Amino acid sequence: MVMEIKAAKRGVSGKGAQALRKEGLMPAVIYGPKQEALPVEMNQREFAKVLEKAGESTVISLSVDGEAHNVLIHEVDYDPVTSVARHADFYAIVKGQKVKVDIELEFVGESLAVKQGGNLVKALHELEVEADPMNLPHDLKVDISVLAELNSHILAKDIPLPAGVTLVTGADEVVATVVEAKEEEVVPVAAPDMTAIETSVERGKKEDEAAAAE
Repeated sequence: MVMEIKAAKRGVSGKGAQALRKEGLMPAVIYGPKQEALPVEMNQREFAKVLEKAGESTVISLSVDGEAHNVLIHEVDYDPVTSVARHADFYAIVKGQKVKVDIELEFVGESLAVKQGGNLVKALHELEVEADPMNLPHDLKVDISVLAELNSHILAKDIPLPAGVTLVTGADEVVATVVEAKEEEVVPVAAPDMTAIETSVERGKKEDEAAAAE
């Protein structure tokens, strides 16, 4: 079932966008190969709910004044202080046309090498794939239970993809590996040379006394 979100055409920009946000609305834009850039506005909380469930790899139906557009959430701009979404780009998909999208990786399972003291290094957190938008997975599972020894690794090509989805990321890119845990080296801090400090202080007093005498 395709998720839906409602929007309205937007006629303000710049400072006007700030006024929208004060009303709980968020400015956005829709664009695509066959879609001219269309500024819109929508309820910020509703968008946040859809983003949480759909992410950036699930097709959603964006209704603009009653006209439906099948889109992907392409890019989201967040407030650096509050981390609240303050603008979004929607990519209007074309039926039958494939798209390239970054899919989030979800690491599952337990690694024997990690349980024995190794450190799990997650080199990638997303994979770029190409597919018909309707076939895009929400995420991709990475089973780390195959990492049974130190220095064993999982490559991009090792991750199973759904039918109709092809890998764009380099096949031999390392996704995860287990390395030996190294103890943090503690560098001792040298104690201050009190003799040198006392000598410096004494010299300073003598210079002050000589200056006062003059």
